[in-house]
Amino acid sequence: MTQADGVQARNARVIAEFRANRGQVGGDFAGAPLLLLHTVGARTGKPRVNPAMYLPDDGRYLIFATNGGADEHPAWYRNLMTHPSAQIEVGDRVIGVHATELRGHERDDRYAAQARLYPGFAAYEQNTARTIPVIALTPTSR
Repeated sequence: MTQADGVQARNARVIAEFRANRGQVGGDFAGAPLLLLHTVGARTGKPRVNPAMYLPDDGRYLIFATNGGADEHPAWYRNLMTHPSAQIEVGDRVIGVHATELRGHERDDRYAAQARLYPGFAAYEQNTARTIPVIALTPTSR
């Protein structure tokens, strides 16, 4: 099993648990705000679903392209930058959203807030030379 296969298998388990429990999951995500991000593949055009922790921000959902501190952005980030209209599942609701990457002080402030709540995010930032993108998902439907 490759590392990518392991990530896909873990994501599939988290997605199934999320849907079975109206957005609640255990393990690494226990007690954390979690959403399911629906994107369209940047290269393939195929639908994709990924779990992501989020930070509520004045009606928006902020997600963080940490990729576990790896040196490359996660595929979902590329998908959103190519196709910024997406959907999220939060609890048992499906919400249409538009993705925008935060920049400068706004990005830095929001990333720092997430790292204060979840110290693992500070470690992700220390493990890579890249700037970890922060994406605002702004609802377009409810």
